[in-house]
Amino acid sequence: YKTVPEMKAIREGNDLRAEVLKNAELLEGSVRNTGVHAAGIIIAPDDLTEYIPLATAKDSDLLVTQFEGSVIEEAGMLKMDFLGLKTLTIIKDAIKMIKARHGIEIDPDKIPLDDVKTYELYQRGETNGTFQFESVGMQKYLKELKPDKFDDLIAMNALYRPGPLEYIPNFIRRKHGLEPIEYDIPDMEEYLKDTYGITVYQEQVMLLSQKLANFTKGDADVLRKAMGKKQKDVLDKMKSKFLDGCHANGHDLKKAEKVWTDWEAFAAYAFNKSHATCYSVVAFQTAYLKAHYPAEYMASVLTHNMSNIEKVSFFMDECKRIGVPVLGPDINESGIYFEVNKEGQIRFGLGAVKGTGEAAVESIISERNENGPFTSFFNFSERVNLRTVNKKTFECMAYAGAFDCFPEIHRAQYFHVPNGDTTNLIEKAIKYGNACKNEKNNSQASLFGGAGQSEMIPEPKVVDCEPWSDIVKLKFEKDVVGFYISGHPLDQFKLEMENFCTCSVGKVMEYKNREINIAGIVSKVNVRQSKNGKSFVLFSIEDYDDTADMALFGEDYLKHAHFIKPGEFLFIRGKVQNRFGNPDMWEFKPIHFQLLADVREKMCKNILLSLDVKKLSSDLISDLEKHFADHPGNCGVKVFLSDPSENIHIETFSRKYKVSPNNTLLDELKKLDGVNYKILA
Repeated sequence: YKTVPEMKAIREGNDLRAEVLKNAELLEGSVRNTGVHAAGIIIAPDDLTEYIPLATAKDSDLLVTQFEGSVIEEAGMLKMDFLGLKTLTIIKDAIKMIKARHGIEIDPDKIPLDDVKTYELYQRGETNGTFQFESVGMQKYLKELKPDKFDDLIAMNALYRPGPLEYIPNFIRRKHGLEPIEYDIPDMEEYLKDTYGITVYQEQVMLLSQKLANFTKGDADVLRKAMGKKQKDVLDKMKSKFLDGCHANGHDLKKAEKVWTDWEAFAAYAFNKSHATCYSVVAFQTAYLKAHYPAEYMASVLTHNMSNIEKVSFFMDECKRIGVPVLGPDINESGIYFEVNKEGQIRFGLGAVKGTGEAAVESIISERNENGPFTSFFNFSERVNLRTVNKKTFECMAYAGAFDCFPEIHRAQYFHVPNGDTTNLIEKAIKYGNACKNEKNNSQASLFGGAGQSEMIPEPKVVDCEPWSDIVKLKFEKDVVGFYISGHPLDQFKLEMENFCTCSVGKVMEYKNREINIAGIVSKVNVRQSKNGKSFVLFSIEDYDDTADMALFGEDYLKHAHFIKPGEFLFIRGKVQNRFGNPDMWEFKPIHFQLLADVREKMCKNILLSLDVKKLSSDLISDLEKHFADHPGNCGVKVFLSDPSENIHIETFSRKYKVSPNNTLLDELKKLDGVNYKILA
């Protein structure tokens, strides 16, 4: 930022700035940092050390060179990018599970690219878990595009990226005949017809340059490289050659100029069709497997995302949405990873339970495979290798529900210590298992020993105790797995959250300067004191998707502190406003607290039933009256009768019944054919 004379004067002045400038001059042109290419492999005709300098990579045995990719190619080496895709392993493992369960051998390379069921999946935008097409924006465009041929998927793969994204609406409208397909030069139709007149691929530019301007194949390839690497100087040199060629072929120069201008803009996001096609083939294979074998495919997806709790939770929700149950771990059904059982349900893998240990899980599965399923909890403790399967493993399995296949014992009983005793059932079972093994070893050494000697050792007595509530069970599940498996503590309040909440806790900042309602469970509480001795509380509210941190100070703390308890379900009205003393920051300020369990009775004024008159019958009316009589309360009942064929709609209300809008009543209403309900505040 200084002129040369000024810089010289500063250096001669021998001040601090001079030192800075000297150091800057030394740093200029130096390598700031180094990195290893994720997939670049250098190939040479002989030993690489004969051609380029090599070193051993940090944290690896791989050999690397300090030369950059462009320099390597100029030196005569061949640089190839071999990119590993986790998706290929997902496909391979899904195919293994399909063969094991259905006896069907699927060759992914022979999956028909005109499969109707797969295109229906794309048309519905149900692409979560598939390759390349699973983003929310892509799903939106797929629903609008309604792809019915493979070329549509290739084009969307190439268009859905910064730059060409703006052409997607035109592409969709042209496909459905809502916008005319136009070509700047009629001869362009031959190569742009498949993409409805929109230039999408580098290959189209190469072919058009040859057709319109007599470019050689070599010239066309130079043009492709210049576009791919955004070499504007090369493109500028080729422009005159293109215009001359177009003029020689009798094309309008103004239109040729426009085509070239469009191509220059296209250079910023040029994409090759071969690349988009390969990715679309892999994507289609994943969509095919999800459409035809959803359980096996999603089990494979879950397995290969086990290290990411958020992704596992997301894909479990996707399984629920498409009607594939994901069950908790089971000592008799689970493998190490996610697998599909005989009923077509996905079973949680034992290897995903924290604290079990890989060796312990492998030992359990090996014993089960060799000698059959475990018949009881004590049979399990008697058979497994207790040097590998330790107390911690037992506890984590019990917390996760892996022993729920033994219905005679509920989860609380494994940890219950009876009065006058000092050990729980797990500790007793381990002692029993060790005793059985010792007895068996002794009997083998004895002349009169027999295989049934262990039966002489009585099984520990299971003492009855109060079962854990669903919330307690779910809490322990989350502790050992990282998320809730068999449900969510907020499931019982789903109606309140859907009907009375403005948004999820993660989206409160979208409602600046507005009062909103949110709900969730208190997950963290930290009561502290300020410098002047006044108490305040920092706490977190968690719902299905997100967690929000909040605070209460002064009078607000004194007024609402009794609500802030770990595990409490709260309904909070508050306002998103500027933080005190910092107008550039926003915060959610709680104003009113209410127990979530009280919200339905207080805020639900009416239930609106929508009935189709064609499905109305005396039996349906009798069922409704019975359910209303079984659940009396203070909530009114409104009825909306409709006959779509006659365009008749009538709204009325019940003078006879007022109901309690509890979950039991609402579940009964869901089962009635032709009845839909809505909660009115």
